[in-house]
Amino acid sequence: MYKVLIVEDHALIRFGLKTAFESKNFISKIYEASTGEEAIEIAKNKEIDVVIMDLGLPSMNGIETTQAIKNIKNEIKIIILTSHSSEEEVINSIKAGAKAYCSKDINPDIIADIIRSVMDGALWFDSKVSNIVLSALCADRKLLNDNSMNNYNLTDREKEVIEYICEGLTNSEISKILDVSINTVKVHVSSIIQKLGVEDRTQVVVKAFKDFAKIKV
Repeated sequence: MYKVLIVEDHALIRFGLKTAFESKNFISKIYEASTGEEAIEIAKNKEIDVVIMDLGLPSMNGIETTQAIKNIKNEIKIIILTSHSSEEEVINSIKAGAKAYCSKDINPDIIADIIRSVMDGALWFDSKVSNIVLSALCADRKLLNDNSMNNYNLTDREKEVIEYICEGLTNSEISKILDVSINTVKVHVSSIIQKLGVEDRTQVVVKAFKDFAKIKV
């Protein structure tokens, strides 16, 4: 049973979300705030599990509010719900501690599913911003932390391949850079997927960001 805080300056949107959440048997309490300052006070004084956060708040914006709430209670999960989708806003939201980033045109029932997902430890990104996230995660080759990667018994070459996967390169492009056959790259990718316990290349990137990145969310 989760306690949810909706942070949104538009009363109609707050009402719509609250109405949708009230029908969910895994949500026990719903709080509301129209400003970042109000949200911080509620986070200080109430037991909150998940925050639905708008970015375009008056005075204190959603990214600043997210960071402040995480500083108060780091265990609180933050889900960004916004019409903003610039690369800077997406990445800064994640750096501030957001676990999910959703567009405001999303179905409220899906948001409810996302709440359960992030409470189970998952990250969730709207399809409109997922490419931004995936391309920015490892744009800096120094983003990944070797110490964390060592826990999975990855070879040096596999770590290198992970970096290229995170940069969005195809097997063919990786093979040219490493000067190896494409079949060799496929073997490395298959080994990486198996060692990380994921199902595909996209999950490799998410795993790298969540478990290996020096910038933690």
